[in-house]
Amino acid sequence: MIGKILTKRILPAAIIDNLDDAIPLAGALLEGGLDIIEVTFRTGAAAESIRQIAKKFPEMLVGAGTVLTDVQLARAIEAGAKFCVAPGLNPELVVKGDAAKIPFIPGVATPTEVDRAIGAGCRILKFFPAEALGGVKMLKALAGPFAHTGVKFIPTGGVDGANARTYLDLPIVAAVGGSWMLAPALIKVKNWAEITRLTREALALVG
Repeated sequence: MIGKILTKRILPAAIIDNLDDAIPLAGALLEGGLDIIEVTFRTGAAAESIRQIAKKFPEMLVGAGTVLTDVQLARAIEAGAKFCVAPGLNPELVVKGDAAKIPFIPGVATPTEVDRAIGAGCRILKFFPAEALGGVKMLKALAGPFAHTGVKFIPTGGVDGANARTYLDLPIVAAVGGSWMLAPALIKVKNWAEITRLTREALALVG
């Protein structure tokens, strides 16, 4: 499952306020060639959106984002999420995700957190908020002491079509995360065609 993210090298994060938008949004991504979606637990529609997308599009890798609590982790798994992502590092959630046999990608922002995540057995880490933390320059610095461990990062936060390539060119970067191809403003006006276009553009950028 994580292998699919590493192959596509893009992890699109969706904020779905309206449950009716879940299926057409996922369909727009698929039409654009991307069969991955991270539905963030920032809204009350998250769990049911995951459920509906997973049922309608079994070929799509559906995950849960912004997983902060045991309750959210349990709801995500019950809804059919195949992976979970967190903005920060909560070792207890990592352990519980491992016990539930679901890939869990914690977020890190400092060398100390990277060290703790590696100690918890994690090798794929979300680097968040990427641009605010120094972006490419910071990741190059982290590569020095940590690249030999096999750890890889998914920078998220301020990553878009203009700078994604500079991140992807770093050997320590596994994929980039972002919402530029499915921005809330596009979802709100149901501009599925533009989401499909931006998705194709993003995949072409990855090459």
